[in-house]
Amino acid sequence: MINTNQIARILLISLLIVGCVFVLYPFMAAMLFAAIICVFTWPLYQRIRRVLGSRDRLAAVTMTLLLLFSLILPMAYLAVNLADSATVLMDEAQSALQSLQPAAPAWLKNLPIIGEQLDESWQRALVSHEELMRLLNQYAEPIRTFLLQAVQLVMGGFLQLVLVVFVAFFFYRDGARLASHINAIVRRVGGEFGHEMLVLSCNTVKGVMLGVFGTALAQASVALFGFWLAGAPMPMLLALATFFLSVIPVGPPLVWGGASLWLFNHGDQGWAIFLLIYGLLVISTVDNIIKPILISHTSRLPLLLVVLGVLGGVLMFGFIGIFLGPTLLAVGLTLVSHWVELQNKRADDVA
Repeated sequence: MINTNQIARILLISLLIVGCVFVLYPFMAAMLFAAIICVFTWPLYQRIRRVLGSRDRLAAVTMTLLLLFSLILPMAYLAVNLADSATVLMDEAQSALQSLQPAAPAWLKNLPIIGEQLDESWQRALVSHEELMRLLNQYAEPIRTFLLQAVQLVMGGFLQLVLVVFVAFFFYRDGARLASHINAIVRRVGGEFGHEMLVLSCNTVKGVMLGVFGTALAQASVALFGFWLAGAPMPMLLALATFFLSVIPVGPPLVWGGASLWLFNHGDQGWAIFLLIYGLLVISTVDNIIKPILISHTSRLPLLLVVLGVLGGVLMFGFIGIFLGPTLLAVGLTLVSHWVELQNKRADDVA
């Protein structure tokens, strides 16, 4: 039977665990993302560590500086310029709507199916200036609020990434010891099956992060060239937006489509059409070519889970949830699928 001392020890340990969870909960997202980044970049860290004579602290500092230049600086640029860009975008949109031409453009009238309806709406909006201003005021404030929330999300993401890089330094420095402890605990609790699932989780994280970041980097690179060539405003900012939105299938088209519309409204119809075609044939095609190659050795996450992972990740973890949410869902899906396969195999062996 369990005596009073054993009950007291169990209660104390339980309270200690609960207290630790409450203390670390505000930093859980940053710790998870730092762990995922460290798992993904661990081979590079090991290579740097060997070059530096197996000095853990110096290798950890080197990796932290690499993360600083590859994550923090682009995020800082995005956070600083996004607020000003959002204000300019709203002002230009209002100015464009207030200076509408008396008649709808010919290309708008000739659009199939919806051309006549759009032309009628255009005429109704211009009949009464007061009605037009009322419509502008009705939709301007929600859009302005949305853009403000997006800016706040990016600023919060910048602070989160700073914390991620800070935590990653300690994960790199003490990673070997932490890995041995985690491996021992998993073997103690789950045996060989637990160790197998741990290895599978690490491989899934590496594959998913390679696919996500590799595709994002490729799309941002080709998008940067297209934005620069077409003369779009702030091509670096648009490329960074493409990078962070590449996880969502509809994300990059929103960026290059908006840039194409901006060029069209400013009289660069030729470059607007070029950017539209370039976005369809080059930028969006990267996702269909590069990602399957990079993620070919891991399970591909269904589109529904990608969208739910991004939205749920943002709501739960903030900006870094854009990458953290789909990665966690991919690991969970892989582990469940592997467990089901093992159960089916055991059932077949018994039969």
